[in-house]
Amino acid sequence: MMNDPIQEKMFAQLRDKELFEHAKSYAYAYMDSVRDRSVFPTDQAIQALSIFDEPLPKAPSDPVPVLRLLHEHGSPATAAQTGGKYFGFVNGSSVPTALAAKWLSDVWDQNAAMYVMSPIVAQLESICEKWMVELLGLPAETSAGFVSGTTTATLCGLATGRNELLKHLGWDVNADGLFGAPNLRVVLGEQAHASVFKALGLIGLGRSRVELVPVDDQGRMMASRLPKLDKDCLVIVQAGNVNSGAFDPIDEICEQARRADAWVHVDGAFGLWAAGSRNKRSLTRGIEKADSWSLDAHKTLNAPYDCGIILCKHRQALVSTMQTTASYLVSSDKRDGMHYTLDMSRRARAVELWATLKSLGQAGVEELVDRLCAHAQAFAELLQTQGFRVLNDIVFNQVLVACDTPELTQATLDNVQKSGECWCGGAVWQGEPVLRISVCSWGTTRADVESSVAAFVRARNKAMASGGVSRP
Repeated sequence: MMNDPIQEKMFAQLRDKELFEHAKSYAYAYMDSVRDRSVFPTDQAIQALSIFDEPLPKAPSDPVPVLRLLHEHGSPATAAQTGGKYFGFVNGSSVPTALAAKWLSDVWDQNAAMYVMSPIVAQLESICEKWMVELLGLPAETSAGFVSGTTTATLCGLATGRNELLKHLGWDVNADGLFGAPNLRVVLGEQAHASVFKALGLIGLGRSRVELVPVDDQGRMMASRLPKLDKDCLVIVQAGNVNSGAFDPIDEICEQARRADAWVHVDGAFGLWAAGSRNKRSLTRGIEKADSWSLDAHKTLNAPYDCGIILCKHRQALVSTMQTTASYLVSSDKRDGMHYTLDMSRRARAVELWATLKSLGQAGVEELVDRLCAHAQAFAELLQTQGFRVLNDIVFNQVLVACDTPELTQATLDNVQKSGECWCGGAVWQGEPVLRISVCSWGTTRADVESSVAAFVRARNKAMASGGVSRP
């Protein structure tokens, strides 16, 4: 019996490997050139993206030109996040071993939902869970789910905390929903991340029905200003303010919560990795006293995108919240990953997480964290010598910088982003615009920091020379 012509062509592509040789050569070309590319796409590269605007093809396309189109017009329009001079949005790079593991894993194309779908992924998830608990110093019984990012991980953690608090108040959310349920209180800092408020809205606790705790000048929650906690409280603390990098006083807050039998969730997207460094571990003191934690491996750890992690001290509570049952689902006495996450079908992201942790080891994680923090400190010191104002204490990898006037700051930021020499984001800090530098790539060198500082100076000089913007 003959195969369908399209199917036969696909079998041929797998056999002769030409298509994949093209993909490999394009990937190698990108790797070789990324440090010399414009860090943000040029106007010309962005305009060239119009080539992708076409009607849905009526017939199959030749795969080689498809790949060539991505290489010739897609690659120039990427942000060079892996080149060492991209400092926006706490976006990490990819550890080479992890990137290679992801390539192999993509060929495997495993579904990580259940053991019977992929024994290797179930095994690696179990190992990653154990390694993460050891690396971060969490209780041995802690469970882990591997999700797309901290936004999803936070959603899982807060939903689990909600369900457990209501369970202790005699209410079963899974069975009875939230209509008529006892009221819960949500306590968090004034500068909690936007994704936390998003998660609260999605799980029915409301973005506005929260008790906001005042923060200090670095964005840290003031433990002395916490309201009186009780057993109906869901408390959210922050390990790494998204702007300043500051850490809430986790230990002190957790002690108050524990006495009240409240649930504590730690939002630690990039900052929780401080626990992997002896030099930075004090920032996370007390995290083991919390109930759940969310973080991203694709940030500070530099695993490939997308790789978020939900950790929960109470395994059965997480499983109960994420539970899924159906007659066709084949549960086993091994790890079935879908019991720890929102989604069922999902890619095998634990493969590259395992490869990252395996290749770096505990010593490598510590060295990576310390190097990123040292580069941030150097950024701040060099910019100060050039007359920029550094507005935050450099405790981790975040640097907030301003010029003499808000107008000059904004114009300088615009020029930095357009320069192609480096890239950072902007934010508003204590009422004024700032340049927000996130040092998050393993590929960043001291030379990258120095050349980026020089680019900042040129951007400011250009803003001053353009007229209308000057120092007071």
